[in-house]
Amino acid sequence: MFKKHQIYKTDKYNMLTVEVQGKTLIVREINEQWGEECHTFVSRPEMLHWAENRFRLADYVGREEERNAIIASFKEI
Repeated sequence: MFKKHQIYKTDKYNMLTVEVQGKTLIVREINEQWGEECHTFVSRPEMLHWAENRFRLADYVGREEERNAIIASFKEI
């Protein structure tokens, strides 16, 4: 059995979840532009590094609260 964490969900076509399967972390990102992308990480620091690069501060100018909430959700896993 694995545990699923929802990072964000704006609707059924735009969401990001993390599944914890033992020591493996599977990030599923669904968006209406690209469909579903799946990333597999073997450690929490590796996943957090990806999240910091995926959700760069420069991309969230004026929406820092949104980005901070996303990163905080990753850190809670």
